[in-house]
Amino acid sequence: MCGVIGIWSNREVFHDLYQGLLAIQHRGQDAAGIITYDGRFHEKKGSGLVMDIFGPQEAAQLKGQIGIGHTRYPTVGGGGHEDAQPFMVNTPFGIVLAHNGNVVNYRQLKKELFEKDQRLLNSDCDAEAILNVFAQELENLRVKNLSPENVFKAVAGVYRRVKGSYATVAYIAEQGMVAFRDPYGIKPLNFGRRRDGLLPSYAFASETVSLNLMGFDEIEHIGAGEAIFIDRNRQLHRKKILKKKHTPCLFEWVYFARPDSVIDGVNVYKSRVNLGRLLAGEIKKKNLEIDVVVPVPDSARDAAIEIARRLKLKYSEALVKNRYIGRTFIMPAEAKRQSSVRQKLNPICSEIKGKKVLLVDDSIVRGNTSRAIVEMVRECGAEKVYFASYSPPLRYPCVYGIDMQTKTEFVARDADEELVARRIGADKVIYQTLENLKKAIRLENPQLRYFCAACFDGNYPTGDITPDILRMIEEERKSVQESQLVLDITRSR
Repeated sequence: MCGVIGIWSNREVFHDLYQGLLAIQHRGQDAAGIITYDGRFHEKKGSGLVMDIFGPQEAAQLKGQIGIGHTRYPTVGGGGHEDAQPFMVNTPFGIVLAHNGNVVNYRQLKKELFEKDQRLLNSDCDAEAILNVFAQELENLRVKNLSPENVFKAVAGVYRRVKGSYATVAYIAEQGMVAFRDPYGIKPLNFGRRRDGLLPSYAFASETVSLNLMGFDEIEHIGAGEAIFIDRNRQLHRKKILKKKHTPCLFEWVYFARPDSVIDGVNVYKSRVNLGRLLAGEIKKKNLEIDVVVPVPDSARDAAIEIARRLKLKYSEALVKNRYIGRTFIMPAEAKRQSSVRQKLNPICSEIKGKKVLLVDDSIVRGNTSRAIVEMVRECGAEKVYFASYSPPLRYPCVYGIDMQTKTEFVARDADEELVARRIGADKVIYQTLENLKKAIRLENPQLRYFCAACFDGNYPTGDITPDILRMIEEERKSVQESQLVLDITRSR
C-alpha cells in the first residue's frame, strides 16, 4: 500500500506535492519520490521519510507547475531507493508514472516487455511495468498529438495486460495528465479542482486528506475501471473504460486510511465509529467483566471510544504512543516490527494495575505486536487482559498490495478465537464479523455492494488468482524476507 499524488497547478508545484505527501506519509515509510516538469523532467527519489528526503535544495531543483509524488511501502521488490517511484521513460513523448497497488503478473509482464516489446525493466517495482505497458500502447498508436480517445485506448490496453490492483497517475510531456483506477477499483483514487486562475488547477491523490490540505475543494472519487485525462489545454475528459464489479479494499477503512479521509464516499472516521458500535454488540454477548477500555493508538481510538460508550465502561488512553516511531505493520522488515513495538508504545500502569482490561485494536495480523502489547499490560499488573479486533480474523494472503503475502504470517491462519488468545497471551479474543465490517461501511454509502475481502475470506475479486500465482508470490516474499534478514544482520555487525 502506497500513496500517490499528481498535480497540474497554476503555480510552482513542489510545495503542494511536499505537503500532500506528508499528509499520506502513513501509507508508506520505505521511500519517496517526486518528478516535476517545466519543459524537462526534474527528479528526486530517496529512501526514508518525506521530510528527510526533500529540503531547500530539492525545492529549488524540482521546478515546474506539473508534478507527481509518491510514498512507497514495498510489496513487489525489496524496497529502497532503486524501487522508489515515480518512474520515467523518454518515449513516446516522455512519461512519468506512479501507482498504488500490486501487479500480480509482474514477472510475466517483465519477461513479455523485454522479449516482445524490447523494453528492459531496470527495477523490481511493478510501477515500471505499468509505465512501460502504457508507453507501448501509446507508441502503437503512432500519433503526434494525443486525443482523449488515444489515451483511453492506451489505458484499455493496460487493463488487458496488467492484472491486479493499481491506482495510477501519469504525466505525458506536452500532452496531458492521466489518472486511472484498476477495473475493480480495489485501491482508492480521488481528484479535485482548485479554482485559482483562468483555468483550474487539478490534483489526484490516494486520499482526500491530501486534496483538502492542498486547497482542492471540489473533490470526487475516480470509479473502478475509469480514467480521467487532462489535455494540453487543461480540459478534463473522463471515461468509464471497463465495467466490472466495484470491489474496494476493506483494509482501507480498517487500518490504512486516515480518519479525516473519505474513501469511495465513506468517511473513514464514521466507518470506524460504526465498527466500534457493532463490535460492542459482539463483546456484550461474551458476558465479560471489564473495568476499562484501552485503545491501541491511533487507528483503534475511534472504535474504542464508541465501544466504551455503548457498554457504559470507563475509557482510558493507557497506552501512550511515541509519535516519532512509524507504523509497525508497514515497516519493511519483521525484525524492525518486533523491535519497534515497545519503543512505540508505553503503558500508564496506574490505569491498568488490578483491572480487567479490554484492549481494542484495528486487527490482529501476525500477532507479534498484539503479543507484545498484552505482555506490557500484564507487566503493569492487569488482572485480566481481553483483546478485541474491530476487523475479522485475517487468514489469507493479500496479493493486491498489503504486506501479508504468505499464509504462515497470520496468527489466525488455522485458529479459532480461543487459540489466537493463547498465541498472543490474552484471556479472551473477540473478533468483528465480516458481515458487520461490510455493514459498517455500507451504513455510510449503501451504493457499495461489493468489497475486496480476500484477506478475510480467500475470495479474490479479479478472478485470476490461481494456486500457482499464490505459491509464486509466497516464494518471492519469503526470498525478500530472507534477503532483508541477511542485510539487517550485516548492518548490525
